[in-house]
Amino acid sequence: MEKKLSLLQATAMAVGTMIGASIFSIFGFGVKVAGNGLPFAFLLSALYAFMTAYSYAHMGRKFISNAGPIAFVHKGFGDSPFVGALSLLMWFSYVISIALFAVSFAGYFLPLIHLNYPVLHTVVEVAVIAFFGAINFFGGSRVVGKLEFWIVFLKLLVLLIFIVAGLSVIHPQFLKPVLNQSYLKGILSASVIFFLSYMGFGLVTNISENVENPSKNVPRAIYLSILLVMLVYVGVSVSALGALPPSEITKYAENALAVAAEPALGKFGFLLLSLGALISISSALNATIYTGANASYALMREGYIPLPERLVERRWISERFGLYLTCGLSLLFALFFNVTSVASMISITTTAIYIGVILSHLKLADRVGGSKGLIFFNLIVITFVAVEIAVYQFENNKMTFFTTLLLFFLSFTLELFYYRKRRRALPFIRPSRERLWQRY
Repeated sequence: MEKKLSLLQATAMAVGTMIGASIFSIFGFGVKVAGNGLPFAFLLSALYAFMTAYSYAHMGRKFISNAGPIAFVHKGFGDSPFVGALSLLMWFSYVISIALFAVSFAGYFLPLIHLNYPVLHTVVEVAVIAFFGAINFFGGSRVVGKLEFWIVFLKLLVLLIFIVAGLSVIHPQFLKPVLNQSYLKGILSASVIFFLSYMGFGLVTNISENVENPSKNVPRAIYLSILLVMLVYVGVSVSALGALPPSEITKYAENALAVAAEPALGKFGFLLLSLGALISISSALNATIYTGANASYALMREGYIPLPERLVERRWISERFGLYLTCGLSLLFALFFNVTSVASMISITTTAIYIGVILSHLKLADRVGGSKGLIFFNLIVITFVAVEIAVYQFENNKMTFFTTLLLFFLSFTLELFYYRKRRRALPFIRPSRERLWQRY
């Protein structure tokens, strides 16, 4: 039997995914939207995350499956087209995320070593996906968990150095709030945008079969990861905004944090934060490949995502097939698609899955626990957040907005007219449905 992930390792998986490249690459944009109110925006974003986590924690304690949120929605709504469409969307979000992390890694790494040539981008993207895929293949849960723990430790150490250094040269006047309508609107808008930076806590449920004592450790890892990330985000934003005025930070787009580190740490600060970005992307890539591989096999096992006909029989397939398929498709997206343009689709996709889990929790509250009043309130808030994300996307990138709608339509149509019928017609591998999905 393969060794299981500990509570700390499961938490590191979630933290590694949440603190990815976004805090480094879009921090300047967040300051542009919220000004020096960005720390409050991060607190509000964390509140949204805790609202969603309330349902994930209750459902994750009862239903242990690497299908994660899809297993939860399945318990609430049965084998419906809604569940099948969400499963396709969830897997697609993992594939795009891995591709985006690989592209981002090359984008940070090559300029740092002064070899920013197009052909080398392809080499680095292939190498980094192959490297972490090989670790997942040869190392298994324990090795992946240990690696993720130490990568996250290094990442948090870099950000802690930044926070302490920034606080040492802080200018309180830079952080003085301006309580007016524009200021509050900026905080609200930024909180919706940076809610995406907390997406990742749910992946703990996609590795729950591989976690020690999952009924206790899965909820703990969810809450601990959000709390830790919230403290980091607020600390980073206070240090950066205390070191430089918002007008100075917004001049720099993708490396705003590296520039904000210079007042206290000089050129070393710029280098440190650039390396911190690479470490962050590495941890996100490692965790997402592991989670995506586990989730894809669990969904193939249940017939919710495509599976080649000749691999239907049990002797032809293992959990590693999910790793091959996830890494292979991610590499194709990284090499042949403009993943940056479709990356924002992940936000609406993930929020839709959140809403599905909360709705399922509302139906099953008497069985899994939780206050129905609080669940309903959380549903209203997260639905509002989803609408705001959609409106923001429509106003800023209509092509991406309509492509997202098309993706939802295609997923639902494929499920309704093909995959659901195929599940009923073919003997898909379901060795653990009774053991896992109906365990309690």
